[in-house]
Amino acid sequence: MMAAMNIVRMRVKPEREAEWLRFHRERDIGDFEGMTSLRVIRIGEHEYMVLGEWISMEALAATRPTMIAALDDFRDMLEELAEGGAVTDPRSGEVVIERLP
Repeated sequence: MMAAMNIVRMRVKPEREAEWLRFHRERDIGDFEGMTSLRVIRIGEHEYMVLGEWISMEALAATRPTMIAALDDFRDMLEELAEGGAVTDPRSGEVVIERLP
C-alpha cells in the first residue's frame, strides 16, 4: 500500500486568520483515521496550503466525510476562490517517490 497526500489551497478572510490558524493548531488529527501528519503552509497573504499525509488512498477516501465536516466548521472563515462559491482547491494522490535524507 502506498502512502497518499491531500493538498488543499485556501484563502482566509483577513479578520479571521488568527482564528483559522488556531483551529488548525488545536484540531485533534486523531479524528482523521489513517492520517499520519498535517502541515499548514503559508503561500501568500492570507493564502495557505493544507497538506495531509495518509497511510493510503483508501484511508484518505474513507475519512473524506470527516474532512468535509471539519471544513464545514471553518468554511465561513474562507474567501471564495472562484465563481460559484468554491472556497477550497483540493487535490489528492498516491506518493510515487519519497526521498529522505
